[in-house]
Amino acid sequence: MTNTWNILGHEWAVDMLQQHAARGEFRHAYLFCGPPGLGRRTLALHFAQALNCPTPLTPGVPCGTCRDCKQIEGMRHPDVNIIQADSEGGTLKVDQVREVQRALSLKPYQVNYRIALFLRFQEANDNAANALLKTLEEAPAHAVLILTADTPEQLLPTIISRCEILRLRPLPVASVEADLIARGVETERARLLAHISGGRPGYARTLVDDVTLLEKREERLDDLQSLLPAARVEKFSYADKLSKDKDAMRQAILIWLSYWRDVLLRVAGASTPLVNIDRNMEIEFLASRLDLPTVRRVVGSLETALEKMERNVNSRLLAEVLLMDWPKA
Repeated sequence: MTNTWNILGHEWAVDMLQQHAARGEFRHAYLFCGPPGLGRRTLALHFAQALNCPTPLTPGVPCGTCRDCKQIEGMRHPDVNIIQADSEGGTLKVDQVREVQRALSLKPYQVNYRIALFLRFQEANDNAANALLKTLEEAPAHAVLILTADTPEQLLPTIISRCEILRLRPLPVASVEADLIARGVETERARLLAHISGGRPGYARTLVDDVTLLEKREERLDDLQSLLPAARVEKFSYADKLSKDKDAMRQAILIWLSYWRDVLLRVAGASTPLVNIDRNMEIEFLASRLDLPTVRRVVGSLETALEKMERNVNSRLLAEVLLMDWPKA
């Protein structure tokens, strides 16, 4: 279901932000939280349009077609700064924050408000986070700061307390499936991608556009099946190769985590739909052989591994411990 901003889902958030823009009663800082691919950036850009569109359809509803709206949508507006780490899983540095601080101190060139959009702010190092805190405390009246992060808990409490927090939730899988079908995706494929996305429309559309993502997923899930009965020496060898590319390791852990969460759902007898529906038989088989504490431990170790990767621990040691902890099945 789309709304006045033509965004799939998040109706309550759109309604709230639209009212803020229409009444001119917006906060100077917002934090949009939720898993990647959920539409955090899209929502932020639409909010920037709502604040700055010179010809809104109604108060708080941008036209989407004027020069300012088009430039904001394309992330190339002179009054909208996009700040992010060089790559996903990278580090957002203090120099990037200082650069935008200088930009925010200037009056806008074209529109009413300067927007600073900090994407994946959980990737900011301590210096960058502390520098932003100063900006949040002294933000000029013509500036609006929007941060995105997976969860608020990843950020400094002092930053969280200065932001209006919007916790975005995944959409029903059926809504994402319908959106993909409307975009011309074949029904069975749309169903699979909607499930794999876990109700994240942005990620589902990325899966449509980039087939290599599905191929890599298939490969990692095949690896998981091979590793479960593997001997220690094979696991050590795999851990060594995996740890050589930090980004690939992070993606592998995310894929494995979604799989083990499916196993957990089945062991617990939950009715929640599986993410990896194309692996249903394997998941049911594993669930029949493992108990709840064992699967919970595996899920917990994968979640911990992701947190540790953000803290730059020894990747090889982390991979070894992770794989050795998996049950024989």
